[in-house]
Amino acid sequence: MALLGYRRKGLIVALQFPNPSRSYDAARHCVCFWGYDNSREITFQVDDAVLRTLQPDAGSDERSILGAFDQVREKLLEIAKKQYVSGPQNRYSIS
Repeated sequence: MALLGYRRKGLIVALQFPNPSRSYDAARHCVCFWGYDNSREITFQVDDAVLRTLQPDAGSDERSILGAFDQVREKLLEIAKKQYVSGPQNRYSIS
């Protein structure tokens, strides 16, 4: 999904999410997913607590957390788009 033409402080951000991959990081209790601004890879992490807030019936195991992520993916991509600012930062946390 391409999120093109979004303006932030006069800059046009070309953030895309062409790769639907996501993974659960049990040590950090988050799901990681990736976006791209041209050739730059941007990592996003969403806390599992946020996912359980958005999907209250989700369990706490990896499969349940990833399923909750999949159900609210579009909403999370919109949040990521709003957080992202083109520049040197390449990791964002949604918490």
